[in-house]
Amino acid sequence: MRNQTAVLVLVDIAPDSFLWGLSRYVIGRFSLRKIPGLQFFKVLGSGFEGGFSTKPSFHKQGLFCVFDSEQHAKQFRTQSALVQSYLKHSREFFAVSLNAFSTRGSWANTQLDVTANAPVSGPIASLTRASIKPLKANAFWKNAQPAEVSINQSEGVILSAGLGEAPYLRQATFTIWEDETALNAYAQQGAHLAAIKAAYGQQYFSESMFTRFTPSEMEGTWRGKHYG
Repeated sequence: MRNQTAVLVLVDIAPDSFLWGLSRYVIGRFSLRKIPGLQFFKVLGSGFEGGFSTKPSFHKQGLFCVFDSEQHAKQFRTQSALVQSYLKHSREFFAVSLNAFSTRGSWANTQLDVTANAPVSGPIASLTRASIKPLKANAFWKNAQPAEVSINQSEGVILSAGLGEAPYLRQATFTIWEDETALNAYAQQGAHLAAIKAAYGQQYFSESMFTRFTPSEMEGTWRGKHYG
């Protein structure tokens, strides 16, 4: 099926593979050359303990890949040498396939395709990413940190991860929720709503993307919790 499908991978690099993990930030993109059907990718770091933080983690990482079809996405997850390398060098590994049902904005001038209908019930995933204007960074983080705390205290959150291309200025949050009601309850009130209003009111971002997905084939372990 030729439906654009994304794959998100989260890894906690094993202590004895620390140098291998650091090398992903420098040469990781070269491992993604010539992968069939790959349209877009980002090699990502993570915040402290896998959260959304100005303090980076030196062992938790992420990888976001967009493929031109479900078949190529599945082939990458199950057969690629890169995924096998991540599994070999990690003490935690999590992967999920994603089909967007709502999206606005762009990531590195790339827009995702809507390839799914909004689910009537069941889990949904959310990816929020932004390039933060340097002069707005302090104000952004002042509002962002309470929103991160509220994620972990929200009912219905299944998984959360803070990710980023570059510390402090290019950040993303990935979450999975029991259903859309749970996500909306978090997004439309409290600290998160205040952060969003501040971000747009004060024009914190030079680029942003907000996408909701239908997740499938969720499996692995992240931050001590097993999935699938």
